[in-house]
Amino acid sequence: MKKSILMLSAILSVSLLAGCAGTGSDKKDKSMLSVTTSFYPLYDFSVKLGGDKATVTNLTPSGVEPHDWEPSSNDMITLENADILVYNGSGMESWTDSALSALNNPDLIVVEASKGLSDLTAADEDGSGTSADPHVWLDPEYAKAQMKAILDAYIKADPENESYYQANYDKYAVEFDLLDSEFEEALSGLTQKNIVVAHDAFGYLCRAYGLTQMPIEGLSADSEPSSARMSEIIDFVRKNNVKVIFFEELVSPKVAEVIAKETGTVTAVLNPLEGITSDQQKAGEDYFSIMRENLATLITSLAE
Repeated sequence: MKKSILMLSAILSVSLLAGCAGTGSDKKDKSMLSVTTSFYPLYDFSVKLGGDKATVTNLTPSGVEPHDWEPSSNDMITLENADILVYNGSGMESWTDSALSALNNPDLIVVEASKGLSDLTAADEDGSGTSADPHVWLDPEYAKAQMKAILDAYIKADPENESYYQANYDKYAVEFDLLDSEFEEALSGLTQKNIVVAHDAFGYLCRAYGLTQMPIEGLSADSEPSSARMSEIIDFVRKNNVKVIFFEELVSPKVAEVIAKETGTVTAVLNPLEGITSDQQKAGEDYFSIMRENLATLITSLAE
């Protein structure tokens, strides 16, 4: 990773020098904030806050799982020209420290949106210990706190439009509270509280609403479970009368399908909102609509 970032830094330097000799057509619109985000939820929150006063660029492409994504030379140039970078932190993005050290953008405002929120841990893939669980946005109240951190950065970068950004935040803060109430009301009365999920992403959601997750894989969505882990999950499914094995749209459903076949259960999508597909983006889906889809799936899957 460090070597790749250093190579990108060298490319970045050449590209910027070349840009100085160009026409200037690539210069950003100084009348709007230039905001760069690391992956989808933070992009969605930033767009909602910025409205028509910010141009928001999401680094992780649509349909790409962000855990192991790395920036390209063009991405580094985007960061070099940004006013604000919003990233999650808590180990979600492995590239941020190296990328930031390679930049020559002293005015860049950096927002680590999970700072002070990531208070759960999960087992490392190699079994050597535990790491911070970064998936805080799956608790709507924590997602609201992330939007508040982005709000503070917007106001710092563009104090003249503070009231505009604050009004947008106030609007969506109500939406987060409503979503939280919907989850609480719908899930509190269910007797089945156990879910089997593709990877260890739903700890904050489960804690908020009294569920227990059994992850097939660890914090990274592309790891492979051992045969011992597979046996443990199959045993859990049978003992706890689990009826649905959840998988994710951005990773292969193969393992979930094997477990479902072995246990006589079915599979369904539970979206950790680490990214959305092109079709979802074209359809205008967002954090709130996908979280409500998740809620509907949970209600159906956990009903006795």
